[in-house]
Amino acid sequence: MTNPPAPFAEDSLANASREEIMSALFANMVIQQTNMAMMMLGKVAHPETGQFFQDLEAAKMFIDQLEMIEAKTKGNLSRQEDGLLKQGLAALRMAFVESLENQPAGAAHALEGRLGRPETESLHGEPEPSRAPAASAPAPVSEPKPAPTPTAPATAPVVEESRKKFSKKY
Repeated sequence: MTNPPAPFAEDSLANASREEIMSALFANMVIQQTNMAMMMLGKVAHPETGQFFQDLEAAKMFIDQLEMIEAKTKGNLSRQEDGLLKQGLAALRMAFVESLENQPAGAAHALEGRLGRPETESLHGEPEPSRAPAASAPAPVSEPKPAPTPTAPATAPVVEESRKKFSKKY
């Protein structure tokens, strides 16, 4: 019996251009990062143990790395490379939101705070419906708005403090 050819046999790389090799390596890296994030989201079993587990903070790190790659390579990718990256990110964002929604309410809410989102904003950048505060929770304190400066024109619109400070969406 003969052995099946290796995925990256020397024969296939011997005739490939540097551009083709780099494209294949890029695709391999994107798929690897995507698979690691899916494993951390509990969507794919660990390859050695076959067990499913969740580590949403680690999954977010892999998603953030892919987003960084997307930003840093913008305009420098082929259509296939760009499509692979966008498709992987879209699938990961959906899986991340689904994983967050399947968390117990308290755990998901606490996790949002640790992931850098304000606890009053949903993952989609929209205000969350109000939740009943715990009996021992202190009432939120509002800061007084500063008085307008005398040098500002009277017709200038007032900038509200309620602007969104986080815009990352999953």
